[in-house]
Amino acid sequence: MKFNPSLQGVLTDHLSRYSLVIATAKRAREISEAAEENGEILTEKTVSLALEEIVEGKIKVIEPEEIRNI
Repeated sequence: MKFNPSLQGVLTDHLSRYSLVIATAKRAREISEAAEENGEILTEKTVSLALEEIVEGKIKVIEPEEIRNI
């Protein structure tokens, strides 16, 4: 399944691009580590899986007020 959301749709609630990138990378790393620990082979890229979770609201990104306008 190809997941390609628009950037404007993802950047809601004053979420900065910086916070989105950092949150996606951290979640992708968690997914990768969990799959490795469980001996799973992932067919999709972990970054795509992480971004999909963020867009669907399964993961909430909380950022400090001072970086919201970066």
